[in-house]
Amino acid sequence: MAKRVIVVGSGIIGASIAYHLAKSGAEVKVIEAGETGGLATRASWAWINASWGNPEPYFRLRLKSIEHWHKMQSEIPLLAITWCGGLIWDLPPAELDAYAAERAKWGQPLRKVGRGEIHVIEPTLTTVPDFGYFAPGEGMLEPLATARVLLDAAKALGTEVLAETPVKWLAEEHGRVIGVMTDVGVIHADETVVAAGAQSAQLLDSVGLTFRMTAPAGLLAHSKPARKLLNGLVMTPGLHIRQTAEGRIVAGTDFAGADPEGNAVALAIDLQAKVEAMVEGAEGLGLDFFTVGYRPTPADGFPAIGRPDERNGLYLVVTHSGVTLAPALGLFASHEILDGTRDPLLATFSPDRPTLT
Repeated sequence: MAKRVIVVGSGIIGASIAYHLAKSGAEVKVIEAGETGGLATRASWAWINASWGNPEPYFRLRLKSIEHWHKMQSEIPLLAITWCGGLIWDLPPAELDAYAAERAKWGQPLRKVGRGEIHVIEPTLTTVPDFGYFAPGEGMLEPLATARVLLDAAKALGTEVLAETPVKWLAEEHGRVIGVMTDVGVIHADETVVAAGAQSAQLLDSVGLTFRMTAPAGLLAHSKPARKLLNGLVMTPGLHIRQTAEGRIVAGTDFAGADPEGNAVALAIDLQAKVEAMVEGAEGLGLDFFTVGYRPTPADGFPAIGRPDERNGLYLVVTHSGVTLAPALGLFASHEILDGTRDPLLATFSPDRPTLT
């Protein structure tokens, strides 16, 4: 008999988990409080990378997930990922060299590029340093569209998706989580996966579990659509930029977005002004809109994946780097939930580590 699994959250991580569970034969139900696609996902800068993220175990997890993105693209033709690579010079020169040397030691060499090559890679940049690094093999996607493609792929395998269905609390009997409480009552399952972003700690609290996390705000400015001005991702001090499929340049002070600190409009206008100064052809383009996302982040900054307190019937997935990690976490979670095997790459990412409880 197929195992019944509820996935709470339909962002890119929840969608990936649902797809992998359904592909492995589970009877899956995704429950989303609002519109499908989640909240954090739609406000992501959407960089798929391993060049960011220490220490080495986190790097290894990210590298594995990039590999799995490629596999998923072959399985799901509608997944649109641009493997454009990225230019990086958002550290002081000595730190940048040390950073690149570390990545080379770990097996991901970054290519050192001078002014001339930077201009070949991104001809429209008006201000470039003496040197930077190029990270080949990394990419970008449109986050909300991608989450919905994954949900559609899960639905094609029999998954049911319930949008506009807030989960009030986790339902528990005799120490086992048996499903979730909603406005229509308890929805039962053999396993419940909490992939609810910033709401995850609140749901765990409903069954007496403490999980320390934060959800810092991050603002991204979106320009009006333009002709193609950028080829890939550009990470500079105080300004990270990429161009979307529909032509908007998305900018943040870094890839996570800037804290708006109560003055979101002014920050968005300032980011757009920096874009127009940095990118030839963007002059006068103008700000179209900005987003403020709340980045679900375990207290120590690293992913939390597994059974909190070894609670029967409950599985947790919380991480900031959902766009990069969604494929691997979907695959690994499905294996652990359905057959009890835990991938070695998750060894340091237990939700019960002391920094989180």
